[in-house]
Amino acid sequence: MAKTHTPKSILITNATNAPDTSNLDSAPSQKKMLVPSTKHNLLSRKPPLKFLIYGRTGWIGGLLGKLCEKQGIPFEYGKGRLEQRSTLLADIQTVKPTHVFNAANVIGKPNVDWCETHKAETIRTNVVGTLTLADVCREHGLLMINYATGCIFEYDAAHPLGSGIGFKEEDKPNFSGSFYSKTKAMVEDLLREFDNVCTLRGRMPISSDLSRPGNFIAKITKHEKVIDIPNSMTVVDELLPISIEMAKRNLRGIWNFTNPGVVSHNEILQLYKAYIDPTFNWVNFTLEEQAKVVVAERSNNELDASKLKAEFPEILSIKDSLIKYVFEPNKKTDL
Repeated sequence: MAKTHTPKSILITNATNAPDTSNLDSAPSQKKMLVPSTKHNLLSRKPPLKFLIYGRTGWIGGLLGKLCEKQGIPFEYGKGRLEQRSTLLADIQTVKPTHVFNAANVIGKPNVDWCETHKAETIRTNVVGTLTLADVCREHGLLMINYATGCIFEYDAAHPLGSGIGFKEEDKPNFSGSFYSKTKAMVEDLLREFDNVCTLRGRMPISSDLSRPGNFIAKITKHEKVIDIPNSMTVVDELLPISIEMAKRNLRGIWNFTNPGVVSHNEILQLYKAYIDPTFNWVNFTLEEQAKVVVAERSNNELDASKLKAEFPEILSIKDSLIKYVFEPNKKTDL
């Protein structure tokens, strides 16, 4: 019996009663329609999104879940511990995600000074855990979105304060004044070797939820004294949804994940006073005075956000973003 052959696509020709054109160089005019096979359509479809998120009890991890719910993206929180490879493998086999988000890290409570006396615990999560998750994801062909930090730089001769010259993605960290930053710089350098990781350098996160302890505004409005130095910062309400879009686009490598430009402590507090509490006042002090009341040094820098801005032109400058996403929604005064 002769074998039959089913073509992958069918070419349908609708010939018309055209006059004889055999003496012309061109062939008769025909209408053609290419009908792709059903099998080809099924193979070309992308699998539906499903996110696996680590950091359920944290600020960013919790917000990621809410954003997924809002966008109708199926997701589950990881049950495994980052430093325990077998538990991560179990999560991936159970959830079968298309993307993995790592919002789990040790910052310390009430602040990064905690890491100075808990170095082993800090290494376990920030270095060992992050690298283990990245490697497990690599083995399974999964992109990992890693919420990292830009607090691994400080102003220097090549990037002077007030110059507008920010640190770029390819720049190597130059700040190790805190053990927390030291672990973050270490793991970022190692993650450069993983082609399945998208590292997002966030800084001094601010959101419209002013009750969050980790919110930079909540922090400085409770301090007796504050320094006044321009810094790059991340407006969470605007940029966190963009991180989900970055996952959808399968973007990789290191990204400065801050709004363009810088804003100082005093500029933020002036906005706070104008929009929220006209009776609020504050006192400044110097870096030298600050050093006497903290255990670890603090990072101050400007990151160059041009790469992120080129990918997402709609991103607002830090000051405009603060007004739109943070101060306008919380406005309590008549400006």
